[in-house]
Amino acid sequence: MHERKIIHIDMDAFYASVEQRDNPDLRGRPLAVGHAGERGVVAAASYEARRYGVRSAMSSLKAMRLCPDLIFVPGRMEVYKEVSYQIHEIFHEYTDVIEPLALDEAFLDVTVNKPGILLAVDIAREIKQRIRKELGLVASAGVSYNKFLAKIASDYRKPNGLCTIHPDQALDFIARLPIESFWGVGPVTAKRMHALGIHDGRHLRAWSLEGLVREFGKAGRLYYDFSRGIDLRPVETVRVRKSIGCERTLERDIDRRSSIVIELYHTAVELIDRLKAKDFRGNTLTLKVKFHDFTQITRSVTQEKELTTMDVILPLAKKLLADVSYEERPIRLLGLSVSNPREDDKEVLPHTTWEQLTLPFEEE
Repeated sequence: MHERKIIHIDMDAFYASVEQRDNPDLRGRPLAVGHAGERGVVAAASYEARRYGVRSAMSSLKAMRLCPDLIFVPGRMEVYKEVSYQIHEIFHEYTDVIEPLALDEAFLDVTVNKPGILLAVDIAREIKQRIRKELGLVASAGVSYNKFLAKIASDYRKPNGLCTIHPDQALDFIARLPIESFWGVGPVTAKRMHALGIHDGRHLRAWSLEGLVREFGKAGRLYYDFSRGIDLRPVETVRVRKSIGCERTLERDIDRRSSIVIELYHTAVELIDRLKAKDFRGNTLTLKVKFHDFTQITRSVTQEKELTTMDVILPLAKKLLADVSYEERPIRLLGLSVSNPREDDKEVLPHTTWEQLTLPFEEE
């Protein structure tokens, strides 16, 4: 059996780099893609802006405080989609086993590749060079024998990075890896791990499977495997749609129940339209609430009946809302999604993401 050869390609500051490519006056200057208004949010930041601490999902006001010379440009999603398509055309010259994670990011399985190139690092190098030459953009690439390590490798030397993690180096590499760099470990989980004395891969590997599952549930098995360089997940060319969701950024923060219920109704109308358009049927409704300070929560409920109509979805959404305290934390965004599809629903579709219903780039 051949050892797998996995490449992770990640475009560097993708949206911002496309804007700088297309407008020479923006090159070398701190740039944010998004809306500069009071309720604006940074969708992407150039590396010049990141040096000041500007990051995606940051409020525009905070970004401008950090970088007074920051230039905002509106997002052009259709352009980014077209450039992403061009990048994928390059990928397909090497392999058709491609798993997109976003417009600017994908896994490629090149174990068996079209040109018959022996080393995956040579394929990664060629892809990077072609993206630079043909599209005028910069990509980072990671190469290894599984998805976890390829993803870690692509982040390791950004921007314009190329890193290979060989099987005989993997365990030592993982041992030194900060726990925050592990796939699936966000800020909340990292804080819990720190409290347990887990700060890097070496600490994580010292834990038993039973202990990690006890502390972190199903994710504990994933952490156990990752700490040992094990990741058997294949590069998946398609995904089964698991949910449909939508969200609304409100024109102003609200804390009156009557106003919130009206916004909830409009969100439910849009959700039902999407469910009908995709003929999607699920049994779990999830409410997403983002407050004025950008903290957010979700609440879910599962029913035996399918959630497809307003007379079922809206009362459930109101019940979920009743469990949310917003009197002292006004709401800036509401979202609803339906998940947990029927077992016999075999429709294969691109991976679902939340979809913005108001002006693009006001939320990420």
